[in-house]
Amino acid sequence: MAVYDNSYSRFVAWTKIVLPLAALGLLSTLFLFARVIDTEGALPFANVDVKEIAREQRLSEPRFAGITRDGAAIEIAATSARPSATDPGRVNGSDLTALVTYPEGATFALSSPYGEIDAGTGTAVLSGGVDMETSTGYIVKTSGLSASLEVTSMASHGKVDAEGPIGTLSAGQMDVALNNGRYLLVFKEGVRLVYDPRKGKERE
Repeated sequence: MAVYDNSYSRFVAWTKIVLPLAALGLLSTLFLFARVIDTEGALPFANVDVKEIAREQRLSEPRFAGITRDGAAIEIAATSARPSATDPGRVNGSDLTALVTYPEGATFALSSPYGEIDAGTGTAVLSGGVDMETSTGYIVKTSGLSASLEVTSMASHGKVDAEGPIGTLSAGQMDVALNNGRYLLVFKEGVRLVYDPRKGKERE
């Protein structure tokens, strides 16, 4: 019986020493791991330049809508836009789309990678390659195009390639203007037309 008591007493005495040491070991391990945490990687967004964002004044998905003096409705949208650094009256946009609806119902749908709206001159300039589709069946491609936001007027910056109801054509210039109450798409300056009789029959 004395042997059992001595063994138990020694066990209790050792536990009083070992358990506190084990607790200290666990605490030291926690502090060791805490010291090697990568604090720079903990905030991956810390490198964002907030001042630059505020300075650019960028707008997401802006829209512009208006009606010209002769009654055409114009809608312009962009993925993003920001005011010009030199002229606050000008707004530069990217991924532009525009829809022009004339009073008699004809529509012109346009798209381009870049564009600018100038409130001072009342004009919109599309650049970087412009695609235009009309409700009369024409699909036109050109490098750039300028349009008035005040009256019905639109002009390409140069050569155009088009596909229409009667075939394909190319020209050095394209204009859209009001003529005797009608809105006309006019190709000029070296027009070359390749007539496709099959398209002519489709219209009959």
